[in-house]
Amino acid sequence: MYLEHFGFSQYPFNLTPNTELFLGLEPHYEAIQMVMAALNMGEGVIKVTGEVGSGKTMVCRMLINHLKENVELVYLPNPVLTGDELRQAVASELGLEIQASISVVDKIQERLIQLSKLGKQTIVIVDEAQALSDEALEVLRLFGNLETEQAKLLNIVLIGQPELDERLTQHHLRQFRQRITFNAKLRPLSVDESVAYIDTRVNRSDVSEALFSVSLKKSIWRASHGNPRLINQICHKSLILAFGAKASKVHSKHVYSAIHDTFDSCKPKFKAPFLWGWSY
Repeated sequence: MYLEHFGFSQYPFNLTPNTELFLGLEPHYEAIQMVMAALNMGEGVIKVTGEVGSGKTMVCRMLINHLKENVELVYLPNPVLTGDELRQAVASELGLEIQASISVVDKIQERLIQLSKLGKQTIVIVDEAQALSDEALEVLRLFGNLETEQAKLLNIVLIGQPELDERLTQHHLRQFRQRITFNAKLRPLSVDESVAYIDTRVNRSDVSEALFSVSLKKSIWRASHGNPRLINQICHKSLILAFGAKASKVHSKHVYSAIHDTFDSCKPKFKAPFLWGWSY
């Protein structure tokens, strides 16, 4: 749409996470480093939480990209599973064909021991973990019991929304909660981080020209509350509007309209950037 008009090599603010556009800003970098350090120490259960649009899926993909060669990955992007379905999903990811008469957990344990003897570390990454049922959480807790005398056979990384934290405060989940050794929370981006985020995505898409003024980038931060997904939506819509107007740069009227078209954004009351008042 606007690629040729502005000279982009790719859409800089596509909502699909693109690791080529990843910028190691403090909230995401710290979460990745914490998880990698915990995995290197062989810790059992690790949790990363963040609001919708805070960059959890990007963090998840960067984690997967940085796993060592000796890691056997079990990736569960759809955790809406019963306990039995979760066992079967883990078995399938480990390459096991389970017959009805054989205990799934026994076969998984045998496979994990084989992998451990081969020097492999098995890691389960669960995305959207807030959707796990209590039954599935209990299955994961029991998986966490699988260990040798020296180390856990299975390391588990949960990535989810703050609802996961709320659920884990419940009394009946205290056993699982106590298995979580490290926690990370993705905070919103600061104004400086948001400006760097926008600039990096534009530059890595092969455009060096400043399409957004500094004041507009700060307004986008204010409107988005520092949420990366909302920043992407507002910037993408602003570029579409600028392209439709055949403008060479993004102007305040384009950003104003883009913000008002973005449901969860904080809305400016006036069109002139120096007069913009804000709703809450």
